[in-house]
Amino acid sequence: MKSLWRLLLLVVLPAAAFCQQMEHPMEKAAPSEAQQTFTQIKALAGEWEGAVAVEPPMPGMKDQPIKPLHLTMRVTSRGHTLVHEFQEAGTVLDATKYDHPVTMFYVDDNALSLVHYCDAGNRPHMVARKSADGKTIDFDFVDLSGSNQHGHMAHATFTMVDADHHVEEWTYMLPGDKPVHARMTLTRTK
Repeated sequence: MKSLWRLLLLVVLPAAAFCQQMEHPMEKAAPSEAQQTFTQIKALAGEWEGAVAVEPPMPGMKDQPIKPLHLTMRVTSRGHTLVHEFQEAGTVLDATKYDHPVTMFYVDDNALSLVHYCDAGNRPHMVARKSADGKTIDFDFVDLSGSNQHGHMAHATFTMVDADHHVEEWTYMLPGDKPVHARMTLTRTK
């Protein structure tokens, strides 16, 4: 008889605890600032095109007009990663002929991070900070993997204008700490 009571206790107590938990479901934690910022940048998923301005002009490009840029952003990994790819508009996707850098955005602990897989053969890591008005997200350089022989991407800024327009500014540091700034004014196409 004692064994039967013990068995009943082993079955009834966990069931009662489970029922009580169902009456008081765990409250979902409020999203962190990094998660909120990531949600904001994920809203940029889609196809974009626009003009690029480079200052100072890159060597060998001084007298050549800069062609428009085509940019694709897509959410992947069950919503945990945003993939950002850009290339010259109107070119085929051939990474052996044309620049085709890829940037990955993700939340790591309490920070929104990006890793830029650069055509220079390196991977700068940057961490986000949001402006007081919430419209601008700056990514500050943290560290670099790979060679710095040809320089590296050192800063990125995303400014949200509206649902169909945003501006990206990227700063590339040439050897000798010479910055080159690219400003892309983008319009959603899809």
